[in-house]
Amino acid sequence: MRNIRIKDVAKKADVSTATVSHVLNETRFVAEETKKKVFEAMKELDYRPNSVARSLRSRKSNIIGLLVPLVASDTSNFFFMSIANGIEQVLKENGYNLILSNSGEDLQVEQDQIKVFNTQLIDGLIIAPVDSKHHSYEENLRGDFPTVFIDRQPKDLLSDTVLIDSGVGTYEAIELLIRKGHNKIGFITGPLGITTSDERLEAYIKALKDYNLPYDESLIKIGSATFDSGHKLTAELMKEEVTAIFTANNVMTMGAVNYLQDHHIPIPDKVAIIGFDDYDWLRITSPPLSVVKQPSFEMGKKAVELLMERLNGSEEPFKVYRLPSELVVRGSC
Repeated sequence: MRNIRIKDVAKKADVSTATVSHVLNETRFVAEETKKKVFEAMKELDYRPNSVARSLRSRKSNIIGLLVPLVASDTSNFFFMSIANGIEQVLKENGYNLILSNSGEDLQVEQDQIKVFNTQLIDGLIIAPVDSKHHSYEENLRGDFPTVFIDRQPKDLLSDTVLIDSGVGTYEAIELLIRKGHNKIGFITGPLGITTSDERLEAYIKALKDYNLPYDESLIKIGSATFDSGHKLTAELMKEEVTAIFTANNVMTMGAVNYLQDHHIPIPDKVAIIGFDDYDWLRITSPPLSVVKQPSFEMGKKAVELLMERLNGSEEPFKVYRLPSELVVRGSC
């Protein structure tokens, strides 16, 4: 027999999990009509709350979990650490602490970490999912706490989700290159199947179509999100005689720039290049690199603000929030 959870009761009663928790623990005023719906759902589902768990959940831990995919060789770690800084700032203002966990871009590790969070006394969880396209997270998120997804959108809308509109920034970057006279623009990306990578590729294809440029699959290079892969794929693009390159992944940008410098290919005179995400080192390259900048710190702040609203009893429908990206033009294009 399937284990009935608080989420099942909430779905049956057409209320949030937070409301069911408030009814069970008497931690907040809930209208009598709503209470009745919750109790009826519990009866129909034969839900029997664990008395020990109820006792624990009635005490706030003031701890929020954060689960992100950090990889030792990937400079996206700076991106996720910037998100963590934004999260921590808002948490401190609200008297909360943060527990950071790393999935390492490994789905099994991520699922194991979620199971750990489910058994711990946390008040909420923020997660950047490893497999946002195929994996269903509903069965794994069994804890009686609100969750906010960031950076990558799960295939099902299970909770509030905060994304960066990287597609717009990518489109603007490709549009700029086209207006500067480039009609053979290479595109380098990490693995597809996550929101960020897919949206950037879609924006690249759309820009070509809007400006009546032919779609050439040989100009799209997909590889692992590593320095060496960026270096190797740039070499392949140069054989295609591209005059501009867009790299949709920050660590691959480093590999691309390194290849061009090692082979004394002048930027932007011979090949223009625009990367993704902005770091201090990009300003001191020769020439300084043009990039699509992501508001990572602001993403962290927004995620916590949404989590706080849920913890305070918000029952608004789940939404996907998109923060704007920004094209920063420097000397490389």
